[in-house]
Amino acid sequence: MKKYAAINGFLIAIVSIFGAFLIEGGALKALFLIAPLLIVFGGTFAAAIIGFGYEKMRDFFKFVKIAYFPPEYDLENLIETFYQLSLKARKLGLLALEEDLEEIDNFFTRKMLRFMIDGMDDASLQEIAELEMIAIENRHNSNISMFSKMGGYAPTMGILGTVMALIMTLGNAGTDPNVLIRSIASAFIATLWGVLSANLLWLPISDKLRECHQKEKLMMEMGLEGTLALRKGEIPMFLRSKLIAMLPHKNQKSLIE
Repeated sequence: MKKYAAINGFLIAIVSIFGAFLIEGGALKALFLIAPLLIVFGGTFAAAIIGFGYEKMRDFFKFVKIAYFPPEYDLENLIETFYQLSLKARKLGLLALEEDLEEIDNFFTRKMLRFMIDGMDDASLQEIAELEMIAIENRHNSNISMFSKMGGYAPTMGILGTVMALIMTLGNAGTDPNVLIRSIASAFIATLWGVLSANLLWLPISDKLRECHQKEKLMMEMGLEGTLALRKGEIPMFLRSKLIAMLPHKNQKSLIE
């Protein structure tokens, strides 16, 4: 259920918003007009392409997939792995850990352990890890920024569409009043789609990508801390306690009690 929380939230929002519209006597076909949709979504994507380039937009659907189906990091299992490696290192030495590297799924942690076994000192390990973290953070922030910017572009495009429609409506003033009223009502559809897409699509995706980054960052920090603790030969229980302390309190209880 947790894995599909974002999709469930999106569906609840759609049902709530459009359901309320239908309850009040509205007709869905009145909302799905080609011109407003083209202005809002076409304009938003065009502005994003201008600001971030085709290369970034080419990965658009990959970012959406990551936001709605984020990768899972089993931090509890990572802690247990480091604990077992620490027990083994105390008995057989660090070189004996080489045969366990292939069993570690996480690439970053496996790479840090490889460097440690090859004899890299603490300062060099930390420098390489921090450089990689900075590079990943910059890359992730760029992706997050694209969707947050789209969340700003969309309402503006909606207002632009509404203004254009009102100009056309007022230009036809003097005709049948009923037609004029319907035209004014239709003019605000663009604003609706601009605000709706910003708050149900682009900004939530930006927030989800930011959450994914924080989880990956925590995993990398734990991988680095565990590797440095192994190299220093810290007591296994102390190493395990240090890594547990990096978890949120609600996740610590199951590992301590």
